[in-house]
Amino acid sequence: MIRLEDRLTTVKNIEQARRAGARLRTACGIARVDPRTLQRWQTGEGLKSGDGRPRAVRPASAHALSEMERQRIVEVANEPRFAELPPARIVPMLADEGTYIASESSFSRVLRAHGQTHHRGRAAAPRRVRPPTTHVATGPRQVWTWDMTFLPTKVLGIWCYLYLILDVYSRKIVGFEVHEHDDSDHAVNLLRRTALAEGLHALAQKPVLLGDNGSTLKATTVLAMMHWLGLKASYSRPRVSDDNAFVESLFRTAKYRPEFPTKGFADLQQARLWASSFVCWCNNDHRHSGIRYVSPAQRHAGQDRQVLAARHELYVQAKAAHPRRWARHTRNWSPITVVTLNPERESLVTAAVTAEKVSATAA
Repeated sequence: MIRLEDRLTTVKNIEQARRAGARLRTACGIARVDPRTLQRWQTGEGLKSGDGRPRAVRPASAHALSEMERQRIVEVANEPRFAELPPARIVPMLADEGTYIASESSFSRVLRAHGQTHHRGRAAAPRRVRPPTTHVATGPRQVWTWDMTFLPTKVLGIWCYLYLILDVYSRKIVGFEVHEHDDSDHAVNLLRRTALAEGLHALAQKPVLLGDNGSTLKATTVLAMMHWLGLKASYSRPRVSDDNAFVESLFRTAKYRPEFPTKGFADLQQARLWASSFVCWCNNDHRHSGIRYVSPAQRHAGQDRQVLAARHELYVQAKAAHPRRWARHTRNWSPITVVTLNPERESLVTAAVTAEKVSATAA
């Protein structure tokens, strides 16, 4: 887009060149203006009012959202059950109910236009460091990660300790406990209870269990229990935050939930009630972005493929109803088949993906 002042200067220079004997096409070529463009400028209003495109009145697109549809987006997003959720989680939840209103990007645009997309929370920007050794999971009970975090209390100097084991493939919390003291015996009991609940005795291949280098998770009694259960130990590097990224991310989600008491728990019983409620929400209600917004419990039980297939069919029907609203294909609702913990070795990841594809084709 050429400004009016630049147009006048360009036309003046071309006219001077022509009076000096230059041909029109040659002069226009030097000025980088097509002769047809110069002709339009001179015959129309191009040298008086400039480019008319910014002032043009363009009709609304035939497949644009109607005002009623935009209003429904705002109403649905402000329902109590969706009030604290982003469009990335609202749209899949509606799809599970058999309802399609608009795409995730349309939700975001409409809510942004109404001033409802301001950042909320106390999270700081993440820092990027070199990833460590790779662990690959193609199904549940293959790679676990665990850690312990502090839960503040209202009593000065007293803390509660949350021990937690997470299945990397399904993002399901398979075991947790809350105690008043940090002790390796609590970690041993948690391992034994989780192994029994997940039926590890019947598995030919036991999971890899990634933990940090803390004294509690590397105690002799803990190592003896892991050996007895057949768990393969793996440890993160010192002072590297993303070696245990899955469980650290889960702790962040827990402590930034609206119901988390920022001023601390009243006592151990309240902390245990909160932990139980959070685990129930996280496993059954939370739509996780890393697994196509299905719940960890659905993925752990192998139900995610059926849920995602139903979403895909719903989107196909929505595209058929308004084909001009879709530039290309529908949203990708294909299942996540391979999950990597610390994807450093690309060859391992590629081999796991290829093996999963071959297995799926054979099935």
